[in-house]
Amino acid sequence: MNSFWPKIKENPVFAIILAILLVVLVVSFIFWARNLNKQNYYIGKSTDIQRTISISGEGKVTVIPDIANITLGLSVEKSKVSDAQAENSKTMNSLIDKLKALIIDKADITTTAYSIYPNYDYFNNKQTLRSYTVYQEVQVKLRQTDKVDQVLKLAGELNLNQIGGLSFSVDQPEKYKQEARIKALENAKQKADDLAKIMNVKLGKVVSFSEGDNYVPQPYYSSYKGAEMGGGAAAAPAVEAGSQDIVITATVVYELD
Repeated sequence: MNSFWPKIKENPVFAIILAILLVVLVVSFIFWARNLNKQNYYIGKSTDIQRTISISGEGKVTVIPDIANITLGLSVEKSKVSDAQAENSKTMNSLIDKLKALIIDKADITTTAYSIYPNYDYFNNKQTLRSYTVYQEVQVKLRQTDKVDQVLKLAGELNLNQIGGLSFSVDQPEKYKQEARIKALENAKQKADDLAKIMNVKLGKVVSFSEGDNYVPQPYYSSYKGAEMGGGAAAAPAVEAGSQDIVITATVVYELD
């Protein structure tokens, strides 16, 4: 070992070669340590870059609503709670009986609100009890939309003063959503095939799929004035359910072979 260093001093070329070998060894060690660290960091993860293509398609199905919902209510103000309750109950019970006479199932007639509250007059910073209000509300689900006009006519005949919330919907929307979904997927596949031909690539398997829909029950706004606070019954208003579009947007991600 003692004779090794004098040889290096006597042979400068050998010293240069040894220095280069040492540098290469150090650099190799650094790269090895760096690669080992990256391997540990990515363990369990795919480092391959996946070639994919994302395409959206739309499917639409037009349906005729088969369900109508309407809210009917009565607000009665009297000096006594009992008097307000008696008048309110008499009218609303009559309404329910007449609805059942239209072959509307009692399960489709739901009381959604009943309240009693006092009314006050204010004068010279003094509060004076004036009366009491009794309010009752029922929601009616019509499985035959052609009966909407008859129900609205009843509201006029009974002098109901709260009518609203009329909307049309589809009883089983999932059936039509499935039809729209299939159309959306077919549309997305056609778009993907066309694009793949232009790009001169081949579609692989589906990597992921997501969808969204815009189906919302359709509200109906009218200016119905059947019985204007005791003005008597009017002719049944004509109400049309119209049609609704159920639209599904599908986004499909394909692998590229």
